[in-house]
Amino acid sequence: MTDSPAAPAPRKVTLYRNGSVYTAADPFATAMLVDGDTVAWVGSEQAATSIADSSMEVIDLQGALLAPGFVDSHVHVTETGIALAGLQLAGVRSATELLDALAAFSLSASSADGPVLGHGWDESTWSDPTLPTRDDIERAAGGRQVYLSRVDVHSALVSSSLAASAGLDGLDGAAGSQVKRGAHTAARLAARQLPADTLRTYQRRALAEAAANGYVALAEMAAPHIGSIEDLQLATAWNEGPDAVPEILPYWGELATSQEHAQSILADLGVSVLGLAGDLNIDGSIGSRTASLRADYADAPGERGNLYLSVAEAAAHLAACSLLGIQAGFHVIGDAGLDAALDALDLAAAEVGEQRVRAAGHRFEHVELADPAAISRLARYSVTVSAQPVFDALWGGGNGLYQQRLGSRQLGMNAFGSLYAAGVPICFGSDSPVTPLRPWSSVRACLQHTNPAEQISARAAFLGHTRAGWRAARYPNPMAGQLVPGAPASFAVWEVEELMVQVADGRVQSWSTDPRARTPLLPALDTGSDPACLLTVRDGRELYASGAVGA
Repeated sequence: MTDSPAAPAPRKVTLYRNGSVYTAADPFATAMLVDGDTVAWVGSEQAATSIADSSMEVIDLQGALLAPGFVDSHVHVTETGIALAGLQLAGVRSATELLDALAAFSLSASSADGPVLGHGWDESTWSDPTLPTRDDIERAAGGRQVYLSRVDVHSALVSSSLAASAGLDGLDGAAGSQVKRGAHTAARLAARQLPADTLRTYQRRALAEAAANGYVALAEMAAPHIGSIEDLQLATAWNEGPDAVPEILPYWGELATSQEHAQSILADLGVSVLGLAGDLNIDGSIGSRTASLRADYADAPGERGNLYLSVAEAAAHLAACSLLGIQAGFHVIGDAGLDAALDALDLAAAEVGEQRVRAAGHRFEHVELADPAAISRLARYSVTVSAQPVFDALWGGGNGLYQQRLGSRQLGMNAFGSLYAAGVPICFGSDSPVTPLRPWSSVRACLQHTNPAEQISARAAFLGHTRAGWRAARYPNPMAGQLVPGAPASFAVWEVEELMVQVADGRVQSWSTDPRARTPLLPALDTGSDPACLLTVRDGRELYASGAVGA
């Protein structure tokens, strides 16, 4: 006689009520029922009373907003963890302050082992932009190896000992303490030769930060010049592990020369990725003056940045991925860099057919400087633009970084309104650690773009941070990113002061807030403060809880 198998545990059923639910199914919904990992029902408080029973866990939202969880469409998980745990330099305003901060951190118990890793300095905010020398950095750190990434992570300050151990002499971009291009890649990889347990600790820190800010998924933009394949494997392993964390949507940015080469790259990774896309760099960044421009940098005559890939190389990569039916993509920021990427699309389409190129759903990261002709070409090939709105909030307008580097050309930066108007698919992210994992700040940046012509509504920005992120990753569940019956139960709960409709055109405001418009409401973002995250849930599993939401 054999024992009968144990009955499966009953699925957890939870009723969230007495709040506001952001859903297209009912813009006035105040309650939502979750059965296991799926949204089972949304509706009114009166209906919630009628369906509630003793088998359910009932959560009183106490007026909070329950909305689809955020998707960050461009993140570097390990780098984010390092930035959160390492030496934070966003507040320093001179070389002296940087060296003082480095000296204090180097002596602290928390940084006793290994190289000193730091992030966030930005000399464009200093009254004197002169950088410390390698020897200055070496002395301040007491002889330890030092790697301090600039805020854009496209260059770094290094100590003499790290430069020597990484073999930087003779590499492209190795002059001085600020290393760029090939020298920067070598320095970063040398500084990040860390044990797997350490990498996982950094990743866990980043995932916890994301969950505490309402993210249910992160598009990890891994690449050989950023970290190892082991780093990518560790990040992807979180999806199958026991921990409740945001889902990793993995990409690998390695150049393929042919269909066969692309297949071999994918086979050698040891993990499944969504595409050979992300931070496969066509060019660099505005801040480090490595973004490829059609005309000189305004503050550096004779400099136009760098093209890291030729048009032919980029075209071969696009063609190979199109033939495999997988996403290709590039990091592209400057207008000349975008010209190269678009010319590569033309060549790939001529080789494998425009329909194959369109069907593969390729994505370009950043696309910061795009004119109407370039935007039209993006739309033609159905290329998704993955953009970072807080870039504009930090560096646009006035005499900010964009004005310093580009002059009047800054008006063409981060053209969200123009991209939407042309029908270009667009999704949003942080590029963390470049900007923090703060999704409502990113939504606000879209609404308050420094160029009024490029502002978009809060609703469009919110969709770009939620449902569009799933679509950009070609996620298999078409209902991801919305809260309707049958959709994944992936959401966040927010403490809000006021809910409203916020649009770029004030003439639309009164119509949109009329109940007849049936427009779901979002938090008022004109106060400057972000809503506080109370709860984050992915597929019915709690990722984060502040303790402020309860039965």
